[in-house]
Amino acid sequence: MPRREDRVLIAGGGIGGLAASIALGRRGIEAEVLERSSFAEETGAGIQLGPNATGALAGLGVLDAVEPHAFRPEAICIFDGLSGRRLTTVPLGSNAEQRYGAPYLTLHRADLHAALRMAAQGLAGVTLTAGFEVAAIDTTTGDVSARSADGRKAKGQSLIGADGLWSAVRACMAPASRLRFTGATAWRAILPRDGLAAPFDAPIVGLWLGPGTHLVHYPVRAGAELNVVAVTESGAERQGWNQAASPQALLADFTRWSKDSKSLLECAPSWRSWSLYRLTHLGHWSTGSIALLGDAAHPVLPFLAQGAALAIEDAVRLTGCMAAAPGDPASAFRRYEMLRRPRASRIQRLSRRYGRLYHLRGPLRLARNLILERRGEQQALRGLDWLYRHEAGSA
Repeated sequence: MPRREDRVLIAGGGIGGLAASIALGRRGIEAEVLERSSFAEETGAGIQLGPNATGALAGLGVLDAVEPHAFRPEAICIFDGLSGRRLTTVPLGSNAEQRYGAPYLTLHRADLHAALRMAAQGLAGVTLTAGFEVAAIDTTTGDVSARSADGRKAKGQSLIGADGLWSAVRACMAPASRLRFTGATAWRAILPRDGLAAPFDAPIVGLWLGPGTHLVHYPVRAGAELNVVAVTESGAERQGWNQAASPQALLADFTRWSKDSKSLLECAPSWRSWSLYRLTHLGHWSTGSIALLGDAAHPVLPFLAQGAALAIEDAVRLTGCMAAAPGDPASAFRRYEMLRRPRASRIQRLSRRYGRLYHLRGPLRLARNLILERRGEQQALRGLDWLYRHEAGSA
């Protein structure tokens, strides 16, 4: 039976929050997920899951439910956006799965979310509470009490803030922390794959590099659709993940790109956009019986495609720490941060660095292209060993 005395509240029913509820439920710890929406994940968003993430999903017992909706790309192919020339290839598919013991998948975010939600709903001791927007947190009684915007209350021994970039839990726990707009904007669209010209019809993740811009595309929905993401060093600051966006504004940043690379952008009937942020002045991920995970603790820019993976890894590691220190969430949360922060910080730093490399201009762009063209495929894959070989339950 689930241990009610260890009851955990989880603010946020996204990927990280649901993964945490599954990990807790499988360890016999009661959890309640407080989600401000109706647990309906946003539409139109793709996601890449490296072997570090899919290995963690396998450990949670969710990977088998995800795979029928996912796609296994054969490689990451990197192109120069101005010339259209292929620069290098990073092998994936069976090559990566044999190397890391788990597949590299691309899929629609809603499909991953649905699989996690179904797994959580099937566990004794896990409760999913919709329409609960955390407005206040009280720890004066020794337990944690969360109050919703409409006055409802939920109580537990501890609280995990998995409520994303604009975290209400973080605002309560660390009011001095601030989100800073980077000046960059990400744009996304979904297209049918049927009828697309090469190389956009290929079973790959395509990464196109250009001055101040880059473009990524990969199949989702078991290969039926193509998710397209463009990032530009422009755009006004706008809060939210799903803003309507002007195709003309996007295309204005790609005027120098090759005809082939621009053609994909011109195919999309509509675009959604979101502003990219960094988090500052967050000294700790926890205080007492309250802890943060995923974007609430360490938002990461999208240039390594590791945001969801980090949240899943956090969920597994945090749950392991709680199981090892029953009745002492403060100690568990401190250990969780000690174990997880170095990796999260490394990925944050490298994601920023990759963003700069993707967007190089002039002679630096040409030097980068030359280095990429001279790099062997296996050398490129070996360079990712530290990232993809990581097991969520390890330090």
